[in-house]
Amino acid sequence: MTIPDTPHFAQPDAAPDVESASLDVERAERTGQEFAIRALPETRRLMLEILKRDGIADTERLAQLTQITTSGARQHLVALETAGLIAHEVERAGPGRPRHNYRLTPKGDALFPRDYGALTNELLAYIEDEDPSMVERLFARRGQRRLDQALARTAGCSFSDKVRAVAQILDDDGYLADFQVEADGSFVITEHNCAVLTVAQRYQHACSSELDFLQRALPEAEVTRIAHRINGAHVCAYRIVPHAGSRLSAD
Repeated sequence: MTIPDTPHFAQPDAAPDVESASLDVERAERTGQEFAIRALPETRRLMLEILKRDGIADTERLAQLTQITTSGARQHLVALETAGLIAHEVERAGPGRPRHNYRLTPKGDALFPRDYGALTNELLAYIEDEDPSMVERLFARRGQRRLDQALARTAGCSFSDKVRAVAQILDDDGYLADFQVEADGSFVITEHNCAVLTVAQRYQHACSSELDFLQRALPEAEVTRIAHRINGAHVCAYRIVPHAGSRLSAD
């Protein structure tokens, strides 16, 4: 795996417009969600919107509201359910075909625009106005919680297994993380998505706490950041060089 040298990611003397960049990220997040649902065929998109508004609807109602036949509606519903966007419950009430009542799954609901990043930044700004040091303490508490969980999860592991576990923790947290073993015996953890990018654009604590988390979760190694989205890279990446004598593999 080849990681470009840091200067390729950004010019060191080019200070980003943090507020403008943060707004751009917030717009991109909303646009991405809107694009995901708009990319669906119109009938399926309408079905999802109906379920979002009504909470639950049966096949006949969905067919009526989308102005297609019941059999046609069933085909679209099967496709949406296969994709994991909806689920159904069977209601049996008397003779005849049982009623299938559909609702959105969490995956389907997630297609609709959200603005959590902007809300988080707004709340952090209010906290900062009241007590500037409080923001740093909040990130420190979050970092300690993540560290405690990571140390419990990696207790007794060899170093290579610790790296694997830490990468999995980051992936579970939404960072789309993986790791590679380099020819020199070092490791590289790469985060292909930033789960807190909107916040990180405005508050440096988010990025510094991430590096601190990795350094404290892997004390047997030197951990350095070699790529940073805030500085223009398309990923965040960390090189991990184990200290001499670290137990790299299980006995």
